Amino acid sequence: MEGGRKASKLERKTVEKNRRLLMKGLLSQLSSLIPKTQTSGSKDALTPQYILEEATSYIKKLQGKIESLKRKRNMLEMNMQGIHMDITDDHKIEVQVTVKDDIMDVVLLSGLNKGLKLHQVVSILEEEGAEVINASFFTVGDKIMHNIHSQAISSRIGLEEKRIKERLEDLVLMANESSRKD
Repeated sequence: MEGGRKASKLERKTVEKNRRLLMKGLLSQLSSLIPKTQTSGSKDALTPQYILEEATSYIKKLQGKIESLKRKRNMLEMNMQGIHMDITDDHKIEVQVTVKDDIMDVVLLSGLNKGLKLHQVVSILEEEGAEVINASFFTVGDKIMHNIHSQAISSRIGLEEKRIKERLEDLVLMANESSRKD
């Protein structure tokens, strides 16, 4: 019985030692992924807590950069598409439809006080044979931009850019008129 207890204790020690070695290796790997700071020569820089805090800080910093770059990319895409964020009338809504092969992008740009309902836009797209893949929006100041990516339900039928744009512009005209009345 005594021999079994010693073997069990020795096995637990071995398991714990292996766990610590694994954690040490993982922390070392994590430490190599984060940029070195001014305090990297200090004793504190070697502690697991310090490494985890630095990694957390670095990840948060990267997330902020990603958000900033996404906003910048969206602004550049809008400029490339000829859409400018200088709408002076908060009730005015601009529409841009681009179809390439079976993929369609719809961009709606308006003031925050718009009268357009996004579900109406999606309904028109679905009636015209498009399936919405992704819809996103972002705001810059008092302007909002909706970006709707869709594709043709049937590649044989395709999408009629002109007809879809006309229907969306009619919807926008009605929304513009109703928001001016308010």
